[in-house]
Order: sequence, then structure tokens, then C-alpha cells
Amino acid sequence: MFRHLLPVFVLLLVACTDAPASDSEQGPPMVAVSDTTTADAETMAAFERVMTTARTEAFSERPFGAIVQSVGEVLIGARYQDGLLDVSAEETLVVDLTAFDCVLYVENVLALARGIAQENYSFAGYVANLEDLRYRNGTLDGYCSRLHYFTDWMYDNASREHVTNITRDIGGEALPKTLDFMTTHRGAYARLVSDSTFACILGMEEHILGRELFYVPQDRIEAVYDQFEAGDVIATATHIGGLDVTHTGFVHRTEGGGIGFLHASSTGEVKVADDLAAYIRSNDVQIGIIVARPVDPRSEQ
Repeated sequence: MFRHLLPVFVLLLVACTDAPASDSEQGPPMVAVSDTTTADAETMAAFERVMTTARTEAFSERPFGAIVQSVGEVLIGARYQDGLLDVSAEETLVVDLTAFDCVLYVENVLALARGIAQENYSFAGYVANLEDLRYRNGTLDGYCSRLHYFTDWMYDNASREHVTNITRDIGGEALPKTLDFMTTHRGAYARLVSDSTFACILGMEEHILGRELFYVPQDRIEAVYDQFEAGDVIATATHIGGLDVTHTGFVHRTEGGGIGFLHASSTGEVKVADDLAAYIRSNDVQIGIIVARPVDPRSEQ
């Protein structure tokens, strides 16, 4: 059934496809900041709410995974919105804490959590972390510098010790993939109308060709629950040709040991699915998971 809906999903930038696309209400304009100090009032209010909660509840004294989960929980209820990075014709650092797609949720939560762990509660510090996570080698240098494929996002951030891909270590099996979805679906990406940008993306795809990918299949996820930690990054592997991942979020561990999924859902908002394995099984596009563990920035000091 999903295959008939694929053209619709393509328009969602092939990410966060945990439900069919719909004509959702558009929120306020996205704000692209370049001076890393200011943003719209709603984002600043959300930032202050996260940081005030973090200071009041002493998030910085917790293990880093617990900080990640706690920050993610503060943002529960924020609305889902796709296409946020492509409003401007030029690549700019979009900073917004009022709406997310699934990848932006992961990036923003980690950017906030890294600052909190280091007791850096400044907005400028958060924005610097955000750029560092979103772009290759941590530097915005045009559309092509954005980490478009999520396994490439994991690879680049692992190379800079922001995360560790633990999928193979917890029993993951090989995921044979050739990542070429963007160039084979050029019409779905407005920026690829430029021949130079298309050539750059093609070069990126050729560069990542041959990397070994691993995933934990649907039917084995529950068997590795005991190896998950709060705040582990979860990416849903897919059978769609040319793609690695269709959705992202975090492990949500309860006091009773339950393993849920904390994510920006295209059904409307940031929420928690009570059981991770059941959530993955609920969508036949999702064949399993890829797992990365955020690295505590305090260990870098």
C-alpha cells in the first residue's frame, strides 16, 4: 500500500515518514539566524523554558543520556512541520524550537543537551552546537554541506565523537544499500534544479558509497532492549530503494524499564510511543532500527 504513496512521501524530503502526508496548518515563518544570538520570540521563550527547567531540576548532574531524554520530554507537544530547512533559497542556519521534523527534533535536543551537560546555558552556545551537528565537519557551507542521509549524519558526527554507532555491537546485521535517492529523485528536491548543486550531491553519494551499514531487524528489537540507554538515537531502517532511514527519534526509558520511542511524529507533534518495537512493527516501511549513542561532551573537557 505504501508504494502507491511514495511520491507523496518524497515531498517530505524522505525523512520522518511515519504516517501519510497531509495538508497540515502552516505555522509562523521559520527564522534563519546568522549572528547566532537572536531568534523569534517563540523560539527564545522555548529556549528559556528548556534552560530554566534544566537548571531548576539539575539536569547537568544526570548521565548524559538522561539529559537528552529530559530535554526531549520538555519539548513534548511541540508541533510537527516538514520542509523547515528549505524555506530560504539559500542554505542558512535555521533555528526554531517551536516546530520540528524528526531529524530537526533530534538535532535540537542534542544541541540543547550538550550545552546543558557543560553548564553552558547560552543561546549562542546552543546555536553553535546545532550547526556542529547538522553540517559536515560542523560547518555550514551551502546546501551540499548539510548531512542529508541520516546514516551519513551518524558517520560524520561519530567521526567528531558526538555519537557512537552501536548497531553492530548490539547484534545488528548487514544492511546492503546504495544511497542514491536524492539524485534518482531529482525533481523532489527544489535545490537540485541547480546543476552545480546536483553535481555536489552526486559527489557526496559517490563518496559514501561502500560504507558498511547495519541494522537490528524488527523481530529482534525486543531482544536487545537491555542494551538500550535513555537518549539513544534511533533511526528506522527502510526497504525503500536508495534510502537508508525514514524516521528518527530517541529511546525513551521509563523507571520501570519500559522502552518507548520519543519522536516528532508526522501525525502532529512531539510525543512518546509506549513501546519501540511495537512502533517499528506498525509501519511496514520500517524494517528495523539503526542505533547511535550520544557521547557525553563532559568527557571531552
